[in-house]
Order: sequence, then structure tokens, then C-alpha cells
Amino acid sequence: MSGKAKGTKRKSRKQPPPTPARRMCRWTAIAMVLYVVAMCCAGSYMMRGTAREIADRKQDWPDFLWSRFESYGNWTNFILEGLGWRGADAVYSYDVPAPEGSIYFAGAPVRTGPPAPNDITIVERGEFAIGWSDTLLHPAWVAYHIPREARFKQGKRPSFRRDRTIPNAPITTDYTYSGFDRGHMAPNHAIATRFGENAQRDTFQMGNISPQTPALNRGVWREIELAAADLWTARYGEIWVIVGTLPATSGQIPKIGPGIDVPAAYYAIIVAETASASNGEGGNDEPFEVRALALKFPQDIELGVFAKYYIVSIDSLEQESGLDFFPDLPEFIQNPLEAETPTRLWPVRFWDIWGLLRVHCGG
Repeated sequence: MSGKAKGTKRKSRKQPPPTPARRMCRWTAIAMVLYVVAMCCAGSYMMRGTAREIADRKQDWPDFLWSRFESYGNWTNFILEGLGWRGADAVYSYDVPAPEGSIYFAGAPVRTGPPAPNDITIVERGEFAIGWSDTLLHPAWVAYHIPREARFKQGKRPSFRRDRTIPNAPITTDYTYSGFDRGHMAPNHAIATRFGENAQRDTFQMGNISPQTPALNRGVWREIELAAADLWTARYGEIWVIVGTLPATSGQIPKIGPGIDVPAAYYAIIVAETASASNGEGGNDEPFEVRALALKFPQDIELGVFAKYYIVSIDSLEQESGLDFFPDLPEFIQNPLEAETPTRLWPVRFWDIWGLLRVHCGG
């Protein structure tokens, strides 16, 4: 007996309608996402511009709302600028490259007048140079360079030691109980990873040390040192750095130990040289680009601040320090480069954005 085999239909099971609790959770999650996106966009807009412009804008908003703009906006801009999607750098083309491996990008700083001390003596340390002042009892400035390749692993942190090549340099205990850190001018990490153990030990001689508050030394100062050594060299190649001190403009200058002047602020000037983006196109006669960044940090800075709000022009630092930076750079490059104030820290490679976040958070 033959017959058609009857197929069996599987009954579809209808999903039960969402419960009120599930609907509430779903809409709550959507609302939270929309809130975060809205606050990131609004905060990013509010936190644009210079620190003064932001301070003026803050007066128009209640504190509870502004604190949210500030939190969301700072982190949003930090990521966007780190990726190069927002902000501008000071970049100019030129045709004469800096000497590779030189401590100085375009000559040692030259004193032009006060407040720079008139007893600056340049002490060469091989891979960095110290502009030492017996008046200050710490460096007025230090210059160093960071090659792209880290050829050495950073070894054990050495102890601070007396600098016998600078007779009047303080001894290590002169900073004890002063409330100030023994702040490196030429940095431990960058020098150790590029030039090895002997050069690293040189950074711990007291002639390379200046009094810094713990928040400055362990905060933005460290952040810029690590970003330059580990992130910016990876994108821009060899980097040249000048760091220095600025005295108080009024009142009595505080001192510690045997008369060590305590600076009111510190500065860092960072320069990189890369191949021009238009090199080889249309007979370009300027195959190199010079990129510059200058920052000024007050001693009373707080931990966790964003370094971009302390970007200044090189011209302003020359006026405040009494020094002429990059004296050997042609004026047609020096004048516009030193007059411009960038609006962001240098961007990093896309995959280095997590490293930039880690450096900012103290990792």
C-alpha cells in the first residue's frame, strides 16, 4: 500500500513579548549610550581652544554641568588629537637637515639677557649637555636628543650621586625633607634605552637635577618624557629636546638646602624632523619638515592634568627665559615656527593610542 508521506510541520514557538522590566533595561541602555555620545560631543566642543578661552566659556555654565563637559570633553579630545583627527601642529618645510645624532637641533641656547643667569657654563655629557649655573645651583637648561631606535633595555634605577665635574653642584642630601623631588632634566628612561647603562648613570648625577614638586615630576613632566621617548620617536624619528627652568617674576625666590633656587616653572621644547609629505612631487625644493612643540608647566601643577593646556609658543619662552633657542636655524623658518602656538600634543600612530592613554594615566 503506497501513499504520500505526510510531512510534519514544526510548530514555531512565538517569543513571548518583552516584560516591562526588559523594556525598561533596553531603553535605559539606549538612553545611557545616547547620553555618553551627547556629552562627548558637547564636551569636545566646549573644551576646544586655549586655556583662557575655556576659562571664559566656563563662566556661562553651572558648575555641575561644566564638570561633566570637562570630563567627557578632555578625554574625547585627548583621543581625537592623539589620533591626529583634531588640532594643528607647528610644521614648516625647509631644505637643510639637522646633523643626525647631534645633541642640538640648531645650536645651543644663547643668553640674550635676564632672567637667564649670566654664569651659564655648558657641561658636555656625551649624549646630553647641561647649561649649568652656580647662581641657581641647578641647570638653567639641558639639551638632549632621542634616536628612534631603543637599543638598550633600561636597567636597574641607579642612586643619585655627587657630580664631581661640577664642584658647586649640590649633594643628594641637600634635597632631603625639602618637599621637592630631585627632578631629572635629561631623563633617565630616554637616555638609558638609547645610550646604555653608563649614560643612564650620568643622568643621576646631581648636576642634572633641579627641584620639582612631586605632582610635576611624577605627572605631566614624566608623561612628556615617556611620550617623546616611546611614542613620538616611533612616528617622527629622531627627536631633539631642550628643557629648562623659569624663575619667579615677583617676590622673593624660594630656596632649599645650601641656597638652591626653586624655579617657578619648567619648560620643554621638542623638535622633530621628517621627510616632507610632498617630497619628490612637482620638483619640491624643500624635502624636510620641522615640527616643534613647546610647553610650560608651573610648579604648583596638579596630578592628572592634560598637558595640551600648557602648550605655549617658543617666542614666549624666549622672552620669559632670556634665551635664544635654535640660533642656527634660518630666520625664514625660525620666525614663523617660534611664533606659532600648536593646539595639540603631537599625534601618535593609530596603534599607539593605548600607549598614549597609559602614559597619561601613569602606567
